[in-house]
Amino acid sequence: MRVVLYGVGPIGSLIARLLNSKDGIELAGGIDVDPSKVGKDLGVVIGLDRTLGVSVVHDSQSWEFLKSVKPDIVIVSTGTYLDKIYPQIVRSVAVGADVISTSETLAYPWYRYPELSLLIDELARKNNVRVLGTGVNPGFMFDALPALLTSVSARVEKIYAVRSLDAAKRRYSFQKKCGLSLSPEEFRSKVALGEITAHVGYAESIMLLSSMLGVRIERIVEEQEPVVAERYVETQYFKIEPGKVSGIHGRAVGYVNGTEFIRLDLLASVGRKDYDEVIIEGDPEMRWRNELGTPGDVATAAMVVNVISRLTRAPPGLLTMKDITLPSAYLGDYSQVSTS
Repeated sequence: MRVVLYGVGPIGSLIARLLNSKDGIELAGGIDVDPSKVGKDLGVVIGLDRTLGVSVVHDSQSWEFLKSVKPDIVIVSTGTYLDKIYPQIVRSVAVGADVISTSETLAYPWYRYPELSLLIDELARKNNVRVLGTGVNPGFMFDALPALLTSVSARVEKIYAVRSLDAAKRRYSFQKKCGLSLSPEEFRSKVALGEITAHVGYAESIMLLSSMLGVRIERIVEEQEPVVAERYVETQYFKIEPGKVSGIHGRAVGYVNGTEFIRLDLLASVGRKDYDEVIIEGDPEMRWRNELGTPGDVATAAMVVNVISRLTRAPPGLLTMKDITLPSAYLGDYSQVSTS
Protein backbone atom coordinates (compact mmCIF):
# COMPACT_ATOMS: atom_id res chain seq x y z
CA MET A 1 0.00 0.00 0.00
CA ARG A 2 1.60 3.22 -1.22
CA VAL A 3 1.19 6.21 1.10
CA VAL A 4 2.13 9.87 0.61
CA LEU A 5 2.38 12.27 3.55
CA TYR A 6 0.91 15.67 2.71
CA GLY A 7 2.50 17.69 5.51
CA VAL A 8 5.48 16.40 7.47
CA GLY A 9 5.33 18.56 10.57
CA PRO A 10 5.24 17.04 14.07
CA ILE A 11 2.00 15.09 13.52
CA GLY A 12 2.69 14.14 9.91
CA SER A 13 6.15 12.89 10.87
CA LEU A 14 4.74 10.88 13.77
CA ILE A 15 2.20 9.28 11.45
CA ALA A 16 4.94 8.54 8.93
CA ARG A 17 7.14 6.84 11.52
CA LEU A 18 4.23 4.69 12.67
CA LEU A 19 3.38 3.77 9.09
CA ASN A 20 7.02 2.87 8.47
CA SER A 21 6.83 0.31 11.28
CA LYS A 22 3.92 -1.52 9.63
CA ASP A 23 4.17 -4.47 7.27
CA GLY A 24 2.79 -3.86 3.81
CA ILE A 25 3.19 -0.08 3.82
CA GLU A 26 5.41 1.77 1.35
CA LEU A 27 6.12 5.43 2.12
CA ALA A 28 6.15 6.92 -1.36
CA GLY A 29 7.15 10.48 -0.48
CA GLY A 30 6.15 13.65 1.29
CA ILE A 31 4.84 17.12 0.45
CA ASP A 32 5.52 20.26 2.47
CA VAL A 33 6.17 24.00 2.17
CA ASP A 34 9.08 24.21 4.61
CA PRO A 35 12.24 24.97 2.58
CA SER A 36 14.33 23.17 5.22
CA LYS A 37 12.52 19.92 4.36
CA VAL A 38 11.98 20.20 0.60
CA GLY A 39 14.44 18.13 -1.42
CA LYS A 40 15.54 16.03 1.53
CA ASP A 41 14.97 12.32 1.97
CA LEU A 42 11.69 11.60 3.75
CA GLY A 43 13.37 9.27 6.23
CA VAL A 44 15.69 12.06 7.37
CA VAL A 45 12.86 14.60 7.61
CA ILE A 46 10.64 12.41 9.79
CA GLY A 47 13.50 11.49 12.12
CA LEU A 48 14.39 7.95 11.13
CA ASP A 49 17.97 6.73 11.48
CA ARG A 50 18.06 5.83 7.80
CA THR A 51 17.01 7.12 4.40
CA LEU A 52 13.95 5.82 2.54
CA GLY A 53 14.99 6.68 -1.01
CA VAL A 54 12.06 9.07 -1.54
CA SER A 55 12.05 12.84 -1.18
CA VAL A 56 9.90 15.63 0.18
CA VAL A 57 8.65 17.91 -2.61
CA HIS A 58 7.26 21.42 -2.39
CA ASP A 59 3.51 21.95 -2.39
CA SER A 60 3.82 23.80 -5.69
CA GLN A 61 4.98 20.52 -7.27
CA SER A 62 2.35 18.37 -5.58
CA TRP A 63 0.09 17.84 -8.60
CA GLU A 64 2.82 16.46 -10.85
CA PHE A 65 4.26 14.49 -7.95
CA LEU A 66 0.97 12.85 -7.03
CA LYS A 67 0.26 11.98 -10.67
CA SER A 68 3.65 10.30 -11.00
CA VAL A 69 3.53 8.42 -7.68
CA LYS A 70 -0.13 7.32 -7.86
CA PRO A 71 -0.49 6.64 -4.12
CA ASP A 72 -3.23 4.47 -2.68
CA ILE A 73 -3.63 6.82 0.27
CA VAL A 74 -2.67 10.41 1.03
CA ILE A 75 -2.44 11.50 4.67
CA VAL A 76 -3.13 15.24 4.90
CA SER A 77 -1.78 16.88 8.08
CA THR A 78 -1.41 20.48 7.05
CA GLY A 79 -4.16 22.52 8.67
CA THR A 80 -7.28 22.81 10.77
CA TYR A 81 -9.70 24.55 8.44
CA LEU A 82 -11.15 22.77 5.42
CA ASP A 83 -11.18 25.82 3.17
CA LYS A 84 -7.39 26.08 3.57
CA ILE A 85 -6.64 22.43 2.76
CA TYR A 86 -9.36 21.98 0.12
CA PRO A 87 -6.92 22.20 -2.85
CA GLN A 88 -4.72 19.54 -1.27
CA ILE A 89 -7.67 17.19 -0.90
CA VAL A 90 -8.81 17.84 -4.47
CA ARG A 91 -5.38 17.04 -5.92
CA SER A 92 -5.17 13.83 -3.92
CA VAL A 93 -8.65 12.66 -4.85
CA ALA A 94 -8.13 13.56 -8.51
CA VAL A 95 -5.25 11.06 -8.80
CA GLY A 96 -7.42 8.29 -7.36
CA ALA A 97 -6.13 8.24 -3.77
CA ASP A 98 -8.12 7.79 -0.59
CA VAL A 99 -7.55 10.69 1.80
CA ILE A 100 -7.31 10.68 5.59
CA SER A 101 -6.82 14.06 7.23
CA THR A 102 -6.19 15.28 10.76
CA SER A 103 -8.11 18.49 9.96
CA GLU A 104 -10.50 19.02 12.87
CA THR A 105 -13.18 20.62 10.71
CA LEU A 106 -13.15 17.67 8.30
CA ALA A 107 -14.41 15.37 11.08
CA TYR A 108 -17.92 16.69 10.34
CA PRO A 109 -17.40 19.19 7.50
CA TRP A 110 -21.06 19.89 6.73
CA TYR A 111 -21.31 22.03 9.88
CA ARG A 112 -18.96 24.81 8.73
CA TYR A 113 -18.41 24.03 5.05
CA PRO A 114 -21.56 22.59 3.44
CA GLU A 115 -20.68 23.72 -0.09
CA LEU A 116 -17.12 22.40 0.00
CA SER A 117 -18.42 19.17 1.53
CA LEU A 118 -20.75 18.66 -1.41
CA LEU A 119 -17.95 19.28 -3.90
CA ILE A 120 -15.57 16.89 -2.14
CA ASP A 121 -18.23 14.20 -1.90
CA GLU A 122 -19.05 14.46 -5.60
CA LEU A 123 -15.39 14.34 -6.63
CA ALA A 124 -14.65 11.41 -4.34
CA ARG A 125 -17.57 9.41 -5.70
CA LYS A 126 -16.55 10.23 -9.26
CA ASN A 127 -13.04 8.91 -8.58
CA ASN A 128 -14.25 5.95 -6.47
CA VAL A 129 -12.25 7.02 -3.41
CA ARG A 130 -12.95 8.00 0.19
CA VAL A 131 -12.17 11.13 2.19
CA LEU A 132 -12.18 11.03 6.01
CA GLY A 133 -11.26 13.44 8.77
CA THR A 134 -10.30 11.81 12.05
CA GLY A 135 -7.90 11.81 14.98
CA VAL A 136 -8.18 11.68 18.73
CA ASN A 137 -10.40 14.74 19.16
CA PRO A 138 -12.46 15.08 17.01
CA GLY A 139 -12.56 11.48 15.87
CA PHE A 140 -12.63 9.59 19.14
CA MET A 141 -12.72 11.12 22.64
CA PHE A 142 -15.70 13.45 22.24
CA ASP A 143 -17.66 11.53 19.61
CA ALA A 144 -16.81 7.98 18.49
CA LEU A 145 -16.06 6.77 22.03
CA PRO A 146 -19.25 8.14 23.65
CA ALA A 147 -21.25 6.74 20.74
CA LEU A 148 -19.72 3.28 21.27
CA LEU A 149 -20.48 3.43 25.00
CA THR A 150 -24.17 4.00 24.26
CA SER A 151 -24.31 0.64 22.45
CA VAL A 152 -25.68 -0.92 25.66
CA SER A 153 -28.07 1.94 26.43
CA ALA A 154 -31.81 1.34 26.32
CA ARG A 155 -32.33 5.08 26.80
CA VAL A 156 -29.99 8.07 26.55
CA GLU A 157 -31.00 11.31 28.22
CA LYS A 158 -27.69 13.19 28.29
CA ILE A 159 -24.02 12.69 27.44
CA TYR A 160 -21.23 14.51 29.25
CA ALA A 161 -17.61 14.12 28.14
CA VAL A 162 -14.56 15.65 29.80
CA ARG A 163 -10.98 15.76 28.57
CA SER A 164 -8.44 16.98 31.10
CA LEU A 165 -4.78 17.31 30.25
CA ASP A 166 -1.51 18.81 31.39
CA ALA A 167 -0.64 21.38 28.73
CA ALA A 168 3.01 21.29 29.77
CA LYS A 169 3.30 17.78 28.32
CA ARG A 170 2.10 18.83 24.88
CA ARG A 171 4.15 20.00 21.91
CA TYR A 172 5.02 23.65 21.30
CA SER A 173 2.30 24.28 18.70
CA PHE A 174 -0.39 23.11 21.12
CA GLN A 175 0.91 25.34 23.92
CA LYS A 176 1.13 28.30 21.57
CA LYS A 177 -2.41 27.94 20.23
CA CYS A 178 -3.66 27.82 23.84
CA GLY A 179 -2.05 31.20 24.45
CA LEU A 180 0.35 30.22 27.23
CA SER A 181 2.08 33.21 28.89
CA LEU A 182 -0.28 35.77 27.32
CA SER A 183 -2.41 38.10 29.40
CA PRO A 184 -6.11 37.18 29.46
CA GLU A 185 -6.82 40.27 27.35
CA GLU A 186 -4.20 39.26 24.77
CA PHE A 187 -5.66 35.75 24.69
CA ARG A 188 -9.16 37.00 23.93
CA SER A 189 -7.90 39.44 21.32
CA LYS A 190 -5.79 36.86 19.50
CA VAL A 191 -8.63 34.33 19.51
CA ALA A 192 -11.00 36.96 18.09
CA LEU A 193 -8.48 37.83 15.36
CA GLY A 194 -7.79 34.17 14.56
CA GLU A 195 -4.13 34.48 15.52
CA ILE A 196 -4.55 31.58 17.94
CA THR A 197 -7.34 29.01 17.92
CA ALA A 198 -7.18 27.10 21.21
CA HIS A 199 -9.18 23.92 20.48
CA VAL A 200 -11.19 23.58 17.28
CA GLY A 201 -13.79 20.88 16.81
CA TYR A 202 -16.32 21.05 19.66
CA ALA A 203 -19.24 21.53 17.31
CA GLU A 204 -17.91 18.93 14.88
CA SER A 205 -17.79 16.38 17.72
CA ILE A 206 -21.34 17.21 18.79
CA MET A 207 -22.64 16.89 15.24
CA LEU A 208 -20.72 13.66 14.64
CA LEU A 209 -21.89 12.09 17.90
CA SER A 210 -25.50 13.13 17.35
CA SER A 211 -25.45 11.78 13.79
CA MET A 212 -24.28 8.42 15.12
CA LEU A 213 -27.17 8.41 17.59
CA GLY A 214 -29.75 9.55 15.04
CA VAL A 215 -30.50 12.72 16.99
CA ARG A 216 -31.10 16.15 15.47
CA ILE A 217 -29.19 18.92 17.22
CA GLU A 218 -31.06 22.21 16.99
CA ARG A 219 -28.45 24.53 18.52
CA ILE A 220 -24.79 24.46 19.56
CA VAL A 221 -23.08 26.87 21.93
CA GLU A 222 -19.27 26.93 21.94
CA GLU A 223 -17.03 29.01 24.19
CA GLN A 224 -13.42 29.10 25.37
CA GLU A 225 -11.83 31.08 28.14
CA PRO A 226 -8.29 31.34 29.47
CA VAL A 227 -7.13 29.64 32.63
CA VAL A 228 -5.08 32.15 34.62
CA ALA A 229 -2.02 31.09 36.64
CA GLU A 230 -2.21 31.74 40.38
CA ARG A 231 1.53 31.16 40.82
CA TYR A 232 4.62 31.05 38.64
CA VAL A 233 4.77 27.96 36.41
CA GLU A 234 6.76 27.05 33.35
CA THR A 235 6.94 24.55 30.53
CA GLN A 236 9.71 23.56 28.17
CA TYR A 237 8.70 26.53 26.00
CA PHE A 238 7.01 29.18 28.18
CA LYS A 239 7.58 30.96 31.49
CA ILE A 240 4.22 31.94 32.96
CA GLU A 241 3.91 34.62 35.61
CA PRO A 242 0.95 34.83 38.00
CA GLY A 243 -2.00 36.45 36.23
CA LYS A 244 -0.93 35.15 32.81
CA VAL A 245 -2.58 32.41 30.78
CA SER A 246 -1.60 28.88 31.78
CA GLY A 247 -4.21 27.04 29.71
CA ILE A 248 -7.76 26.99 28.43
CA HIS A 249 -11.21 25.86 29.48
CA GLY A 250 -13.31 25.13 26.43
CA ARG A 251 -16.88 23.91 26.45
CA ALA A 252 -19.72 23.23 24.09
CA VAL A 253 -23.33 22.23 24.49
CA GLY A 254 -25.67 20.67 21.95
CA TYR A 255 -29.40 21.16 22.52
CA VAL A 256 -32.33 18.92 21.56
CA ASN A 257 -35.86 20.26 22.00
CA GLY A 258 -34.47 23.15 24.01
CA THR A 259 -32.74 20.83 26.47
CA GLU A 260 -29.03 20.18 26.94
CA PHE A 261 -28.26 16.78 25.41
CA ILE A 262 -24.48 16.75 24.82
CA ARG A 263 -21.97 18.67 26.92
CA LEU A 264 -18.25 18.67 26.20
CA ASP A 265 -15.54 20.12 28.45
CA LEU A 266 -11.86 20.48 27.57
CA LEU A 267 -9.57 21.56 30.40
CA ALA A 268 -5.96 21.99 29.35
CA SER A 269 -3.57 23.84 31.62
CA VAL A 270 -0.05 23.56 33.01
CA GLY A 271 0.17 21.00 35.81
CA ARG A 272 -3.40 19.76 35.42
CA LYS A 273 -4.12 16.06 36.01
CA ASP A 274 -4.53 13.94 32.87
CA TYR A 275 -7.79 12.01 32.59
CA ASP A 276 -10.71 11.38 30.24
CA GLU A 277 -14.27 10.75 31.33
CA VAL A 278 -17.62 10.04 29.69
CA ILE A 279 -20.88 10.04 31.63
CA ILE A 280 -24.09 8.78 30.08
CA GLU A 281 -27.36 9.54 31.82
CA GLY A 282 -30.11 7.13 30.90
CA ASP A 283 -30.81 3.46 31.28
CA PRO A 284 -28.41 2.17 32.44
CA GLU A 285 -26.37 4.99 33.99
CA MET A 286 -22.76 4.74 32.87
CA ARG A 287 -19.42 6.32 33.73
CA TRP A 288 -16.23 5.53 31.82
CA ARG A 289 -12.95 7.02 33.01
CA ASN A 290 -9.34 6.75 31.92
CA GLU A 291 -7.19 7.84 34.85
CA LEU A 292 -4.05 7.96 32.71
CA GLY A 293 -5.36 10.35 30.09
CA THR A 294 -4.86 9.86 26.36
CA PRO A 295 -1.66 11.33 24.84
CA GLY A 296 -3.01 13.37 21.97
CA ASP A 297 -0.20 13.13 19.43
CA VAL A 298 0.40 9.38 19.46
CA ALA A 299 -3.34 8.74 19.70
CA THR A 300 -3.98 10.90 16.63
CA ALA A 301 -1.28 9.12 14.66
CA ALA A 302 -2.54 5.71 15.76
CA MET A 303 -6.12 6.50 14.79
CA VAL A 304 -5.06 7.66 11.33
CA VAL A 305 -2.98 4.53 10.73
CA ASN A 306 -5.42 2.04 12.25
CA VAL A 307 -8.44 3.38 10.40
CA ILE A 308 -6.85 2.64 7.01
CA SER A 309 -7.99 -0.98 7.10
CA ARG A 310 -11.60 0.12 7.68
CA LEU A 311 -11.60 3.05 5.28
CA THR A 312 -10.66 0.99 2.24
CA ARG A 313 -13.75 -1.18 2.78
CA ALA A 314 -16.13 1.77 3.05
CA PRO A 315 -18.21 3.15 0.16
CA PRO A 316 -16.73 6.04 -1.85
CA GLY A 317 -17.47 9.63 -0.93
CA LEU A 318 -16.90 12.11 1.88
CA LEU A 319 -17.18 10.07 5.07
CA THR A 320 -17.11 10.45 8.84
CA MET A 321 -16.34 7.97 11.59
CA LYS A 322 -20.04 7.09 11.46
CA ASP A 323 -19.56 5.54 8.03
CA ILE A 324 -16.80 3.05 8.79
CA THR A 325 -16.95 -0.20 10.70
CA LEU A 326 -15.93 -0.25 14.38
CA PRO A 327 -12.28 0.87 14.48
CA SER A 328 -9.56 -0.90 16.42
CA ALA A 329 -5.82 -1.31 16.38
CA TYR A 330 -4.80 -3.07 13.16
CA LEU A 331 -1.93 -5.49 13.76
CA GLY A 332 -1.93 -7.27 10.41
CA ASP A 333 -0.11 -6.82 7.12
CA TYR A 334 -1.38 -3.79 5.22
CA SER A 335 -0.61 -5.47 1.91
CA GLN A 336 -3.57 -7.73 2.69
CA VAL A 337 -5.93 -4.75 2.99
CA SER A 338 -8.00 -4.23 -0.13
CA THR A 339 -7.51 -0.88 -1.87
CA SER A 340 -10.29 -1.38 -4.42
